[in-house]
Amino acid sequence: MPTFTVPDGTTLVYHVTGDGPPLVCLPGGPMQDAVYLGDLGGLTAHRSLVRLDLRGTGSSAVPRDPASYRCDRQVDDVEALREELGLERLDLLAHSAGANLAALYTARHPDRVGRLALITPSVFAVGLGITAEDRLETARLRRGEPWFAPAYASLEAITAGRATDGDWDAVAPFWYGRWDDEARAFRAAEQRQRNDEAAALYASDGAFDPDSTRNALAAIASPVLVLAGEYDVAAPARVMKEYAALFPKAELVVQSGAGHFPWRDAPELFVTALAGFLDEADGVSGQGRVAQDGRAPSI
Repeated sequence: MPTFTVPDGTTLVYHVTGDGPPLVCLPGGPMQDAVYLGDLGGLTAHRSLVRLDLRGTGSSAVPRDPASYRCDRQVDDVEALREELGLERLDLLAHSAGANLAALYTARHPDRVGRLALITPSVFAVGLGITAEDRLETARLRRGEPWFAPAYASLEAITAGRATDGDWDAVAPFWYGRWDDEARAFRAAEQRQRNDEAAALYASDGAFDPDSTRNALAAIASPVLVLAGEYDVAAPARVMKEYAALFPKAELVVQSGAGHFPWRDAPELFVTALAGFLDEADGVSGQGRVAQDGRAPSI
């Protein structure tokens, strides 16, 4: 596995798989081993995926200073990876909480980002609000599922601020387009792959300055794709539309039938959307397809 050393002396690992131009991939979690991204539904047929193990996760070293797990302090790690790869500009993909790091990197190094793909992104770095009704309305799309009633009751408890530990486990089906044995195994592995100490510090005080970040992103010239899952209660489509609107050249796509991990729910749809975005000419203008009628296209 290739390694490189970042400015504070921590040694990080990255994994390269696939064919084509490099696409740097930042995992979510927060602070989860990048192995869960896999081949992103077969995107390796179009791009060489460069999956970064964030500090203290996967095969990367634990830093001397735990405070360096804070999201904004990891921007230098991404820049060090760019230098390690010898790239003038990065094509960057980030999933979930990893989108916070991608947003901060893009705001700080706007000339170093070629294309930016945000997959079911977290919104902490840009300060958007997700209401309880946003989540509940999205959840009600699943009312025909056999597990819906107890899961929905637990989601109501969570959004009302009266959750128990059991409620967090009970809402797990909402994260997946299909709640089956494969999804259960994926969730179990995911829980083992996260650095909980690091996750607790990722969004600690000082990590985010949403006003400053939004102002910086409003001047970004790079094409941006925000990909949402139709069923994703973590990143509801209404808020994802607001996220796309932060960029001058952004497109929102809502993947039908997908939850928080859209490359697992319908790999072909996911790869089609990503490959098309990554390979197209730099001609995205305004809000892309979102600007046409105010509604996000579904795939």
